[in-house]
Amino acid sequence: MRDAVIVDAVRTAVGKGKPGGALSGVHPVELSAHVLKALAERNSLDPGAVDDVIWGCVSQVGEQAGGVGRYAVLAAGWPEHVPGLTIDRQCGSSQQAVHQAAAGVIAGQYDIAVAGGVESMSRVPMGASNAGGQFGSPFGRLVAERYDNFVFNQGIGAEMIAEEFGLTREELDQHALDSHGRAVRAITEGRFKSQITPVTVTDAEGNTRVFDTDEGVRRGGTLEALAGLKTPFKEDGVISAGNASQISDGSAALLITTSEIAERNGWTPIARFHTGVVTGVDPITMLKGPIPATEKVLRRAGLSIGDIGAYEINEAFASVSLGWQRQTGADYERMNPNGGAIALGHPLGGSGARLMTTLVHHMKDNGIRYGLQSMCEGGGMANATILELL
Repeated sequence: MRDAVIVDAVRTAVGKGKPGGALSGVHPVELSAHVLKALAERNSLDPGAVDDVIWGCVSQVGEQAGGVGRYAVLAAGWPEHVPGLTIDRQCGSSQQAVHQAAAGVIAGQYDIAVAGGVESMSRVPMGASNAGGQFGSPFGRLVAERYDNFVFNQGIGAEMIAEEFGLTREELDQHALDSHGRAVRAITEGRFKSQITPVTVTDAEGNTRVFDTDEGVRRGGTLEALAGLKTPFKEDGVISAGNASQISDGSAALLITTSEIAERNGWTPIARFHTGVVTGVDPITMLKGPIPATEKVLRRAGLSIGDIGAYEINEAFASVSLGWQRQTGADYERMNPNGGAIALGHPLGGSGARLMTTLVHHMKDNGIRYGLQSMCEGGGMANATILELL
């Protein structure tokens, strides 16, 4: 039987998704091309041998429209016969890209595939692709009627999750501080060096520099400072900008093939794609999907939560990851051990691949047999993936 293995995973450092952010001057197609070229160079990969490039992107308008995955292939200088597919499963888009690449490899449709994603939130604002306006609502009448014309809002959903699990503002803020603290330690100890490909960037004044360190990580935060931030989604609520993910720019890519083909090419894979699932939940709370997705993937894998040595659970909001940890009984210290999206940032379509890149390198560096990744997705969905170290 064919399997699917991850030979390598590479990412850019994550930039702040605003004008003046480190990656704000880089077109998302060119940012994607950068990680594709880095992946090929790191592994002496002949790009012409790649059967498909599957690319996640959420806001597929403007500079991210028209099939960013295909244009990334061309921008990287890869042969024209190499195709590119762009997919949208909201925040889980590039995690879904890995699932589809692995499925294609196992099925024999692909021998070698690349999966990843990108989001340039400084250049294509969040929600630009489903803002409605003159083009109408993305939900339509029947969906609106089914949910009593509820205005779907992830921030409100995050507040509802916090209330359901009895999570206090102080607990969520402490979770945010932990995220930054873990990211600071990871950067200080050089844990990200093997996974980040530096990008030469130019600022508004024409000065160039090498960008190779995640830009959103903050040092020296306090509970007192976080407690002073407003709660925009609910008066006297618990969700603030300080305990939510950051708007970001970034891209990541993974090289996926079979064990046999990897050996033939002289590659030593990092991990095997063990099990992957996707599930749906109600679109109102929306962000609880990682809980049933985790239950589903563990059941299919024949594993328990205690068998997993590291969890990457996307910190879209602190209530999402902390609620997941409370419900599953997972070891808090194993969750996002190098920091999560609150500290490192959340470049939507690139986040799934960024999390998986961080996860596989952490597994390799620490001899962890099983790793689990899950992330909530707009519309009420979640992917979950289990990887096995090789």
